[in-house]
Amino acid sequence: MTTVVPLQSEHTDAVLQFFRELPQGDLTFIKEDVTEADVVRAWTSGSDRGDRWIALDGEQVLAYAAVLRLPGWSDHVGEVRLVVAPAARGSGLGRDLARHALVRAVEAGVTKLVVEVVAEQGSALALFTALGFSGEALLRDQIRDRDGRLRDLMVLAHHVGDVATAMDTVGLPEALSPPLG
Repeated sequence: MTTVVPLQSEHTDAVLQFFRELPQGDLTFIKEDVTEADVVRAWTSGSDRGDRWIALDGEQVLAYAAVLRLPGWSDHVGEVRLVVAPAARGSGLGRDLARHALVRAVEAGVTKLVVEVVAEQGSALALFTALGFSGEALLRDQIRDRDGRLRDLMVLAHHVGDVATAMDTVGLPEALSPPLG
């Protein structure tokens, strides 16, 4: 059975293993070098922790999600990050974990959420648009993959400032049922 828990220091080794087992192509599109222990340790200590969760099957990490508040005058905005193990993709786990992160962000007072998605990642685009995100920007040739090819980056946004929109974001029935973890 999969459970969603807040990321804690005792999860560091399992999270590192999760990221180190991802295909190289997946790592291209993650901002930090998540295979470095210092990066993951920083997430679980001090001010770099943010709001982060993992989906566990026993001790094995199947997915990671975060909502990171932007600094300064954009501190009402949260950036969503989501990574699902290849073996767990298509199972609904990514959707469930994304929804969990959105509920927690709304509870924390975030009024706008953004997510950056490589334009060719159709399933990620579908997942977030189904949760109420819409295109806000297309950044042409914004990132370079490991083969040196330039890729377009889409910025999707969801405004969750009012209660009705927030309830639509998370789905009224799911929001009223017990949380995942």
